[in-house]
Amino acid sequence: MLRVDDVSKVFRVGTFGGKRLTAVSNVSFEVNPGEVVSLIGESGSGKTTVGRMILRLTPVTSGSINFQGIEVEKLKGRRLHDYYEHVQGVFQDPFSSYNPIFKADRVFNLIRGTYLHGLSQSEWKTRLGDALEAVVLEPSDVLGKYPHQLSGGQLQRLLIARALMLDLKFLVADEIISMLDASTRIDVLNLLGELKERGLGVLFITHDLSLGNYISDKTLILRRGRIAELGATHKVFGDPRHPYTRALLASVPQLHRKWTAEAHELVAEMPAHDPSVVETLVQVDDDHYVAQAV
Repeated sequence: MLRVDDVSKVFRVGTFGGKRLTAVSNVSFEVNPGEVVSLIGESGSGKTTVGRMILRLTPVTSGSINFQGIEVEKLKGRRLHDYYEHVQGVFQDPFSSYNPIFKADRVFNLIRGTYLHGLSQSEWKTRLGDALEAVVLEPSDVLGKYPHQLSGGQLQRLLIARALMLDLKFLVADEIISMLDASTRIDVLNLLGELKERGLGVLFITHDLSLGNYISDKTLILRRGRIAELGATHKVFGDPRHPYTRALLASVPQLHRKWTAEAHELVAEMPAHDPSVVETLVQVDDDHYVAQAV
């Protein structure tokens, strides 16, 4: 359904843009219908940049992104409008996605005016009710309230419901539960699981390995903008081949033991990334790839 093919992103930084910063380098992966792919990495690894390029919020420097066989970067006008009817994003901070002076139902009215203006009032109410039911929200509890009157979990689920109002086929979920409490996190994760069963493709961007392991079919480990390891989630977590992946897994906090400096040092002591080293993904098993220097 969605294919990211050898995509790179270079930003111009410094005074007058005289320097270049490579945020993403030669990243390739696919997301199929009914599949959740976790994009995992530490802060600054390029995760969000990948998501923004898929959503056309950040232009691609090189490579291509294809959705159902159509190159996303070339979409303009009506074709871009149609693309957003099928591809949407939900981001980390739900509060920043709302105008504080408008009630929550404003986000749905904007969708109606842009995409669903042909619906009758009864059809609109039915569609809105179905979307809110899918995210386990009562219209009377949320629609007439301002954002500050709702919890982060309610706001995040409202954003997912807004996306479901459209003919949604692909969702970029960028750290959507990192600001939520533990009980609400599992509700949102289970919601994504239900949407997956309906055929929705999801790119689940996170820095939390346990969450990625819980929800995803495939996992992509990103380090400094490059893929370190890619494959079926049970293989990446059960048989990690890249030293960086092993270090990340070793550093995950565990309930049955106290913190020690050893796990932190595994990541901290990883050799510095050398941008001059050319790496390629090598297949080590069925549906399991690891980056190796060539």
